[in-house]
Amino acid sequence: MTDHPKVKNYMTTEVDTVSPEKTVKDVIELIRGTGHDGFPVVENGKVTGYVSASGLLEKALGEKISGIMSRDVLVADMEMDMSDVARVIFRSGKSKLPVVDKSGHLRGIITNSDVIRSHIERTSPQKVWTLKKTLEAIHNIHVDVMRESVNIDELVPTQPKVYADELDGRIYELKKGLAEPIVVIRKTNKLILVDGHHRVIAAKKLGIKSMDAYVIPVSDEIHLGMERTAMSSGLHTLSDIKILDYAKHPLIEITKRLKKDDENGMTHVSQ
Repeated sequence: MTDHPKVKNYMTTEVDTVSPEKTVKDVIELIRGTGHDGFPVVENGKVTGYVSASGLLEKALGEKISGIMSRDVLVADMEMDMSDVARVIFRSGKSKLPVVDKSGHLRGIITNSDVIRSHIERTSPQKVWTLKKTLEAIHNIHVDVMRESVNIDELVPTQPKVYADELDGRIYELKKGLAEPIVVIRKTNKLILVDGHHRVIAAKKLGIKSMDAYVIPVSDEIHLGMERTAMSSGLHTLSDIKILDYAKHPLIEITKRLKKDDENGMTHVSQ
């Protein structure tokens, strides 16, 4: 039921870049002209490094970028899931990642704003209507969809784990008022959380008591597969959800570009 937006759907293909032969003065002028705080360093179409505004501090205006650029560059692939990019960006503290192909050629750039946009745009309405149609088809019933606020402490989870690093992104979204509604199935004395487990745990960490939700009421006589699975997995309250550390789910692509690679005229992009 969950879609998987890709980097290629959100990246910007027109990217401001600099050559390793450019100087500190050149990049300062580019920063003033574009308002950006950093640029991929590109030679013959390939990403060979990254230069940031902070990296220019106390450098001579005539110094070449090749001598001060970072050679260890976090990158993204066009087919990478945006949820994976979110983990990389929020875990690393980077504001943007160059997007490269398998040979290291620059194809675009993806930013933290793109990540937020992707999470909002893949939002609940499509998921809700898919769930509605599925329930109606399986159980031969008609269900309504309502929009209301729900008490998160009353929610029964159906997902056994969430990732700690993704919670950082959801916390950021909640603080900015950007989070999408969660999806809930309501029975007489039970609120079953279908979609939005990371958002709910993030809200709980922030001390938020209620959240905006799409609610689908169903009869108590309707036996839901997800409800049975949750019960058999020991999921009764939000405290039963395990929070996994980022290190146990390493979805990160990193480009290791060492000086000897430059000497050999080679650029390696690890997959």
